[in-house]
Amino acid sequence: MTTGKPRFAGKSMVVTGAAQGIGRQVALEAAAGGAHLTLVDRSPLVNDVARQINSDYGQGQAIAVEANLETWAGNEEAMERANRMYGCIDIAINNVGGAIWMKPFQNFDEDQLIAEINRSLYPTLWGCRAALPYMIEQGRGAIVNVSSVATKGVNRVPYSAAKGAVNALTASLALEVGTKNIRINAVAPGGTTAPPRAVPRGTEPLSAQDKIWMQEVVDQTVHSSHMKRYGLLREMSAAILFLASDEASYITGTVLPVGGGDQG
Repeated sequence: MTTGKPRFAGKSMVVTGAAQGIGRQVALEAAAGGAHLTLVDRSPLVNDVARQINSDYGQGQAIAVEANLETWAGNEEAMERANRMYGCIDIAINNVGGAIWMKPFQNFDEDQLIAEINRSLYPTLWGCRAALPYMIEQGRGAIVNVSSVATKGVNRVPYSAAKGAVNALTASLALEVGTKNIRINAVAPGGTTAPPRAVPRGTEPLSAQDKIWMQEVVDQTVHSSHMKRYGLLREMSAAILFLASDEASYITGTVLPVGGGDQG
């Protein structure tokens, strides 16, 4: 039965990596669905997203938190701010991650390997840990982790390893809290068409060889998709927000590939 009530009316939702890309898309659509949002990113651009939401949907519907989510402290701060602002954390979308370098595994050095894991595993690991006590205390909650179908992909082995760990985290945590009215799921996006990143993941200019390796990633991504194309931001956010919503109330421990048929 349809009640006409907005999908996320009155729900407190934390969205990390909300300054651009998939995170920003999720935030805008969740706001349209009535969510009360805590938008977290290390980029000051996250403040612009919060301002846009408050302008379009009502002052006070979104707050922005600038935090380094590669740290325990950054995640603790973000979840504490959300709980203090809205009195609970109903939903947490852990969206921080992304390959910094794309090249054959033997070309990564020690510091780069550590940086890739810090970028694409720890923000989700810390994010789940920081949100969970609030959800246990309130007796409800939903977490959606953003993984990747690139758990099997060329020139991204450390990133693939980090996202494989996100999938294992999702499955294990869902089993552990399954009787606590808390759901833990993940969405694994494929290649996604998005505007150029305002804040690039890497700081070094690409060499001619880097561009060749990156093109190999693009070619493999398209080839692995049954639909032979990149996905759209709204196609990724639709899956994330479905798993975050009450429509998915009997789904937990699931990793949903959204890669045009690429299962990862």
